[in-house]
Amino acid sequence: MKIRFQLNGKNIDIDVSPFTRVIDLLREELALTGTKEGCGSGECGACTILVDGISRLSCLMLAAQLHGKSVTTIEGVSEGNGLHPIQEAFIEQGAVQCGFCTPGMIIESIYLLRQNPEPTEEEIREGISGNLCRCTGYQKIVDAIHGASLKLKEGAKK
Repeated sequence: MKIRFQLNGKNIDIDVSPFTRVIDLLREELALTGTKEGCGSGECGACTILVDGISRLSCLMLAAQLHGKSVTTIEGVSEGNGLHPIQEAFIEQGAVQCGFCTPGMIIESIYLLRQNPEPTEEEIREGISGNLCRCTGYQKIVDAIHGASLKLKEGAKK
């Protein structure tokens, strides 16, 4: 079946099997390997993407569900030649260790801060609760998201 959607700001027209998962389309057909498959059952959040601005697990979606939608993956979040403020904050806070969960965690953080630009630590922890990390212990991730929220708030004032 033929689907048409926008991917990281670019129009995509592609033929897909009705049973193709979004994660497989992204990684295998479109060579966007930033989105990771951790569990394949919607438990870990490593495959998180934005579909029409809403956080979605790409391992649980069929590619046909993207028809007419706008999709953002980790490859599409940077701003020009620079990193997104959340990406910068993850680096500054040392919130990256093995990096496997990082793309999904950053996408989820973008979604969280769009919904709640000034979250408390508890709200951050709840917001990322569907994204598992085996390396960091989460505190540095929480600190990075909090720091990014301050940067984004500061940038909005300019």
